[in-house]
Amino acid sequence: MNTDEIARLVGGTLQGEGKIEIRGVAALEAATSDELAFAEGDRALALAAQSQAGCILIPAGKSVSGRTTIAVAHPKLAFIRAAEALHPPPVVAPGIHRTAIVSPEATLAANVSVGPHAVIERGAGVGAGTRLGAGVYLGEDVQVGAHCVLYPHVTVYPGARLGDRVILHAGVTIGGDGFGYVFAEGRHRKFPQLGQVIVEDDVEIGCNTTVDRGSLGKTVIGQGTKIDNLVQVAHNVRIGRHCVIAAQTGISGSVEIGDYVIMGGQVGIGDHVRVEDRAVLGGGAGILPGKIVRRGTTVWGRPARPLDEFKKMYANLSNLPRLAEKVKELSRRLAGKYE
Repeated sequence: MNTDEIARLVGGTLQGEGKIEIRGVAALEAATSDELAFAEGDRALALAAQSQAGCILIPAGKSVSGRTTIAVAHPKLAFIRAAEALHPPPVVAPGIHRTAIVSPEATLAANVSVGPHAVIERGAGVGAGTRLGAGVYLGEDVQVGAHCVLYPHVTVYPGARLGDRVILHAGVTIGGDGFGYVFAEGRHRKFPQLGQVIVEDDVEIGCNTTVDRGSLGKTVIGQGTKIDNLVQVAHNVRIGRHCVIAAQTGISGSVEIGDYVIMGGQVGIGDHVRVEDRAVLGGGAGILPGKIVRRGTTVWGRPARPLDEFKKMYANLSNLPRLAEKVKELSRRLAGKYE
């Protein structure tokens, strides 16, 4: 694919040579003469002048002297589209590996690929074009939509529902029992975990993340939501559409999360919290049980507070050592005065 073709693909304005052959994509500082890179922000644009990239995607209205560039409204989005064209996903031949175990009562649509040692129990259904990696387990009555990818050793417990184009990375577990117990008669008694997990279309979930089934109702992951590695989603949690949740976040039971919510890494959310649409939870934020994070607000800290308030508190906290020295000095002077 040459630079003229890439410009047409991404709807950009080409500046420079139109016939440079581009064979791949790379980071700005590492790209070579047959690779495409992107530059956003003043610092990246300054580095672009020294880049060896064959072509650079830049913001509309900007230029880089002496380099072949394509100006677009959103360089990173254009980069994604070009990368998809230059690096299409590998074609996996449909079929069932001879070591896989597929119940005769399971239903597999056309062009499904089932890897080595996968297990598909009775009543399960798999949609057209879906790929199941080595060691994937689908329990009874699990339904997986079309064009999904389940990487090796994904486990989906009985009754779970996955929409179309869902991606589950290695080690994901969907539908395990929630952590629900009642202490009575001197011991912990397990509360029934009889509910379901529903993962809607276009969700992607990272390695070794766990999503528990509802205790009596449903745990729901909304359309287009992206969840990072090592995240715990407890029972009866409802996550809205197009949320982004970073690694090592823990979400307790019966939490409600709205649409377009962003969570940084290692966020901890207590039970029965409500996080409204478009809220932002900074990395390491701790939300106490029962709290409400209002629509569009940004919170940080443990316990979480509005960002402006957190900044003031943190600034004061940083000044404590100096304040302590002042107090000590004042105490010494007062002690000397009254001796």
